[in-house]
Amino acid sequence: MSERFRRMEMMIGAEGLARLQAACVTVVGLGAVGSYATEGLARAGIGRLRLVDHDFVRESNINRQLYALTSTLGRPKIEVAAERVRDINPDCQVDTVRTFVHVETMDAVFAGEPDVVLDAIDACTPKLELICAAMERRVPLVSSMGAALRADTTRIKVGPLGQTTGCPLARQLRQGLRRRGVEPSVRCVYSDEPVDTRRVFPPEELAAGELERGRRRRALGSLPTVTGIFGLTLANEAIRLLAGLP
Repeated sequence: MSERFRRMEMMIGAEGLARLQAACVTVVGLGAVGSYATEGLARAGIGRLRLVDHDFVRESNINRQLYALTSTLGRPKIEVAAERVRDINPDCQVDTVRTFVHVETMDAVFAGEPDVVLDAIDACTPKLELICAAMERRVPLVSSMGAALRADTTRIKVGPLGQTTGCPLARQLRQGLRRRGVEPSVRCVYSDEPVDTRRVFPPEELAAGELERGRRRRALGSLPTVTGIFGLTLANEAIRLLAGLP
């Protein structure tokens, strides 16, 4: 066994590690949360990662996104992410899909029969469509709720979407699912800390050539510590599920 994952084996046993190395995980959204989720999976020895994102690295990403560096500005996030994963674990098979997630792109997102999908999208409508698509396909999914506008890491929790409190995004998703007759039972990472609307700013300007889909969203203040913990918690949920941990 490679020294890279010896400490993983000490935690989850040889069988658990073998499950991770045989697993395929799709991460949708490689921003503040998704980049850290991908990092956790790569360092855990996941055998195959499918990375989905449509955006480029921008200077405004540097405070909170793992792939945002002075040297990577202007590059597609999926390219930077794939390079980093391969540098961590050359044995990991990395597939990249540069697309905006919506109804018409779900077949591409779910191609390759993922064992788990991690949802790190920050827009409500694509998030709703992804959750519904995963439920229809019976693919386990763990979804990140809103990490911006929070400062207290002790308020971060994991549980069913239907039992979340204090998260406006979670409330919107619950309503959207129930309008479709779907029970909001998907597992999610969320914070019950009340949002501080003083940390909301006008929408960021788009860079030249940047792809835009959907309604322009206002910029939200965020801490790298909080968004990073959200992402690593997503990864941890996937690891526990795949390795058969309680």
